[in-house]
Amino acid sequence: MSSARKKVIISACILGEYCRYDGKTKEISAVAKAFDGYEIIPFCPEAPLFGTPRERIDVVEIDGENHILTHEGKKDVTALLREEIEAFCLANPHADAIVLKAKSPSCGYKTTPVLDTEGRELKKGNGIAADIFLQRYSEVPIKNENDYL
Repeated sequence: MSSARKKVIISACILGEYCRYDGKTKEISAVAKAFDGYEIIPFCPEAPLFGTPRERIDVVEIDGENHILTHEGKKDVTALLREEIEAFCLANPHADAIVLKAKSPSCGYKTTPVLDTEGRELKKGNGIAADIFLQRYSEVPIKNENDYL
């Protein structure tokens, strides 16, 4: 019988880290409390790449594919984020649960606005990390903070 604790990946802003684009946090203590006894692995792919605060990003559908673009500059940062998220997955190959920040272009799960190139919302979808996590952690339940409120 293994004595290793279960592991949960949680968006860092939900844990109280000041890593959001606006330099703020979205701490929800109920999430951490729900995983008392777990090893909590904070996750934010944006802060290490772009700093805090930073220009916000959007999920934009271009020719049927989702891209991550900076809001004002329209710079495509999809490849940078993908590389950062893939490195995180390699460093953390096992998780028992995942809780991501709703509506986030990085982390949102089924709640993120997907925009057209004119900035109009087409639908709700996933942030780039949620899409990658669905592949990398295919057997792991993914939720957002609203499931704990």
